[in-house]
Amino acid sequence: MAGTSLGGRLYRQIKRHPALIPMIGFIGLGMGSAALYLLRLALRSPDVCWDRKNNPEPWNRLSPNDQYKFLAVSTDYKKLKKDRPDF
Repeated sequence: MAGTSLGGRLYRQIKRHPALIPMIGFIGLGMGSAALYLLRLALRSPDVCWDRKNNPEPWNRLSPNDQYKFLAVSTDYKKLKKDRPDF
């Protein structure tokens, strides 16, 4: 086993046990989904500030109509009115 690559060992295990193919597929799908969700959080979340010089507080620029949650089940953001002062 020494000197063989990880891909070679994985290929041999899949060849011996073809039932591993769906499990590897679902694990890959889960890892890809988690990576995409973390990327979305880093780029679209109002809590993350990448440019502190031009926009030091991005959460203050959100209007009440902006949907910043990933999934809003019962809230219609188009009908919300502004209830806080501008700073």
